[in-house]
Amino acid sequence: MAKKFVIIGNSAAAVGAVESLRAIDSDAESWEIVLISDEPHHTYGRPLISYLLFGKTDEERMKFRPDDFYSANKITTMLGCTVTKIDASAKTVSWSKDSYSGELKYDKLLAAIGSVPFIPPMDGIDTVPLKTPFMKLDDAKLLQERVDADTRVFIVGAGLIGLKCAEGISKLTKHITVCDLASRILPSILEAEPAEIMRNWIEGNGVRFMLGDTVSEFKGKTAVMKSGERVEFDVLVLAVGVRPNVALIKDAGGEVNRGIVTDQFCRTSLKDVYAAGDCSESYDITSGQTKILALLPNAYAQGYVVGRHVAGLEDKPYDSAIPLNAIGFWGKHILSAGSYVGEKYEVFGKDGSYRLICREDGLLKGFILIGGNDVHDHSAFDRAGIYTNLIKDRIPLDTLNFEEIKDRASLKGFTAEARKRKLGGVER
Repeated sequence: MAKKFVIIGNSAAAVGAVESLRAIDSDAESWEIVLISDEPHHTYGRPLISYLLFGKTDEERMKFRPDDFYSANKITTMLGCTVTKIDASAKTVSWSKDSYSGELKYDKLLAAIGSVPFIPPMDGIDTVPLKTPFMKLDDAKLLQERVDADTRVFIVGAGLIGLKCAEGISKLTKHITVCDLASRILPSILEAEPAEIMRNWIEGNGVRFMLGDTVSEFKGKTAVMKSGERVEFDVLVLAVGVRPNVALIKDAGGEVNRGIVTDQFCRTSLKDVYAAGDCSESYDITSGQTKILALLPNAYAQGYVVGRHVAGLEDKPYDSAIPLNAIGFWGKHILSAGSYVGEKYEVFGKDGSYRLICREDGLLKGFILIGGNDVHDHSAFDRAGIYTNLIKDRIPLDTLNFEEIKDRASLKGFTAEARKRKLGGVER
């Protein structure tokens, strides 16, 4: 009889686990897969919710996998169900949906439960008639229904979530104000100089910023700021940040720091329980620190490792995580990776492009690339994968010509022997 692999979650980490397990156990002879999600939707790309608002995509094209994904992979789905408890000793999960509830046994369990919005204490927040986070498809659909040309939208948070929301609704309304206690936008992704470049670009697209300021009190549709300024709005978007969703594992007795603690195969401290994606911690090879890397590629890679481990393979540990972002606002794109430590090399292009390269201890540690003001010219990112590989593979910079590659990602900076290895024996 097949064993039961229960997955809580329905996004990138869950998909990675399914696809790696089914690549080995394609006939489901060894493993039955049950997938539980509190959202009722088919798996979709969460980063695409802003593009849904902007009109660049629709719900059909947002699907992360085809319509037959569940049936083709022999998955039993429990969509719209909330897991309320994990009993690690009994190896059961308790669930509820509407007025129904139940219990499900498992042999192996994956918590791919993502993040939850962080809502700091705010005086008067309960007086705001229309407020929403911006993390899920239903959040985007709410804004789609309630925002029109006359709607004043106030976004608290100038990080990635807040700014993607601003971009998404910019075709619905031109009345958008964004505040943040930080002195710059995208503080967790960009250094000061590139952040200023992007701020100027976004302001040019109609967004008003209030940086270094935050809400002191809400009075209905009015935000009273610490600075004393008052902001009138119709819709409030709370995009202050997110926190790893650790409650289920913590309540079950699992080890939790800021995120769920796992080993290189994504195993938690609970027997036969894994965690992957935004809820779990990863070891960042560029900083040497364990941290939350809430990134879709990392989530998928973690899930993929879990699926193989469930199938009995231990040949592909998750041990090369790095921060990696590929984002854009109104056509101007950012590609960043790693940590911005050590010696820094900056180039400000006349076309509005920007390049930051960081090296330390003889290794490339991180980079930030911003495209020029011509949104159709992506030359700033040509062969940027070379930089990413240098970071992930921890290639010593003294084995290549760093002066050659710091201005432009090119194989010319590699020795002839290294080029042959990278190109399968073909030099270019």
